[in-house]
Amino acid sequence: MPRVVVREGENFEKALRRFTKACEKAGIISDIKKHQYFEKPSERRKRKENAARRKMRKLMMMDK
Repeated sequence: MPRVVVREGENFEKALRRFTKACEKAGIISDIKKHQYFEKPSERRKRKENAARRKMRKLMMMDK
């Protein structure tokens, strides 16, 4: 769990921004989005295969 210590003289918005950035870095937000609903194993496999295809296509375009 990320922690942010509010520095002396620091406003709340800045500390909140640092906290949200720390949560993104730790992968908490993406994990919450992933677990919002149940994903069948076949859907998970399809999603991963599509992501691998997109990644390969991107790498192939970079080589040209």
